[in-house]
Amino acid sequence: METLAIACPARLAEQRHKQQGDRMMKTRKVKEEQRNLLKELCGTDSALYDYLSRNLYETPMTAISKKDLDTLTQEGEQTGNFGPAVDKAIFENAQNSGEEEKYMSIVQNLAARAIEAAEKEKSNLQEQGITDRATSLDHRIKLQTFLKERAKDILSVSTEFYAEKLLELGEGAEKKERELTKSRAETQEQILAKRKESGRKGRKLELRKMGRKERKEAKKQDKLEALAAEQRKAVREQDRQTAKDEGLKIEEQEKKERNVRREKRMGT
Repeated sequence: METLAIACPARLAEQRHKQQGDRMMKTRKVKEEQRNLLKELCGTDSALYDYLSRNLYETPMTAISKKDLDTLTQEGEQTGNFGPAVDKAIFENAQNSGEEEKYMSIVQNLAARAIEAAEKEKSNLQEQGITDRATSLDHRIKLQTFLKERAKDILSVSTEFYAEKLLELGEGAEKKERELTKSRAETQEQILAKRKESGRKGRKLELRKMGRKERKEAKKQDKLEALAAEQRKAVREQDRQTAKDEGLKIEEQEKKERNVRREKRMGT
């Protein structure tokens, strides 16, 4: 017992460490896939890739503000930070096909406002003799100038990037739901098995109290019920296997479709 008491925490710690390692590996894999996708979309345009790799989101539905664009723009005018508004505009553009000109104008306008705000702040800091902070604003102005000048390219690539990400997120959500359904079915099967074992013990006690003729009839009925239970179990197992096979087919089809989209992006 002492050995068990010592070993259990160790095993739990080992499991937590493994789970943490698995999560880190998954995160690295996701980031690598994101980089690869952007590289495919940007091609040899390293400046565009450098900008977008810092300003697009793996999970836009949760990462980008739920506030409307007008509200975010007003907040930007108050704080000088138009980043959330730009993120919103880029994502909205990806969701509204045919409105590229509208959103390009919005993004360029936001970039111009951000440049004006940064230059004003820089001028005020220089007047106060705070040159180190003033210099750091040059980088912000450079990025906003790039955004303003390359708005069309930024929106074009962002649209394809977010379209792919939303497809993948949808696939991931469906897979998670399938895994959850599988886990529930397995848990239910374990519960039924425990109930069966508990019922078997109780039934033995009942049979001992019966007369010979009554016991014989009861055992006969028990065999019929056991057979019916096995048949129901077989049906559940078949349903689980069918769900598993369907899940694998879906994942294989999704993989093929991803490869087709990738080949299309690569022009092959």
